[in-house]
Amino acid sequence: MVENPDAATVEAVGKVTEALETIERARGHLYSFHQLTGSADLALGDAVKLLEEAGHGDWARRISEELIGLNVLPDRWTFQVVEEYDDGYYKACRDLERALLQSLTGGRRHLHEQQMKDDRRTHGRAGHEAGAPSTPPAAP
Repeated sequence: MVENPDAATVEAVGKVTEALETIERARGHLYSFHQLTGSADLALGDAVKLLEEAGHGDWARRISEELIGLNVLPDRWTFQVVEEYDDGYYKACRDLERALLQSLTGGRRHLHEQQMKDDRRTHGRAGHEAGAPSTPPAAP
């Protein structure tokens, strides 16, 4: 286990973690895209019923046939896009960051932020306590 990695290593590992955090945010947006698209598809179903009731069967039929259930990308609904992202790019990034942390920091996360906290807090003041250092996640 690496006890005290040098400042350059901490900074470099922190940059990889920052990138992964951005990827996490992108993943969240992808899930929003998935849920919003699904909600829109369900709303279109409601619109079809309302159009039929209002005597606009041609429009109801057109929306039903052309839009409801339409793939968002060739051969894919949004859940498939999410699954491919999760199983490919996201997993590769997450796994690499974990391996990097294990190799260079003994699995400890957010060492850069821990150093920032220690530098920026007012020692001895309530609410500015150091707290427990970052610890590696438990093995599954």
